[in-house]
Amino acid sequence: MQNLMINFSIPKLLLQTVDGLAEEEMKTRSELVRDAIRDYLERKVTLKKRWQAIFAFGRKRAGLLGIKVNQVEKLVDDYRQGK
Repeated sequence: MQNLMINFSIPKLLLQTVDGLAEEEMKTRSELVRDAIRDYLERKVTLKKRWQAIFAFGRKRAGLLGIKVNQVEKLVDDYRQGK
C-alpha cells in the first residue's frame, strides 16, 4: 500500500495530547493518527451495519404484522402513551 503525506491543521492542545499519547504508546504521531482514523471508520461502519440490521428487522416485522410505513409514527405515539 502506498502512503501519501497529507497536511492538516489541528488545535495546539489536541496536538500535544496526540504527541503525549503517541509517546506513551511508543508510536509515532503518524501511527497514532492512522490508528485513530482506522478505529473511527471501523466504528462508523459497524454502527451503520447495526442500524441497517435493525431497520431490516423492523421492515420484516411490520410486513408480517401488516403495518404500513405511514402507520408507524402513530403506533409508536400510542405505545408511548400506554394505549
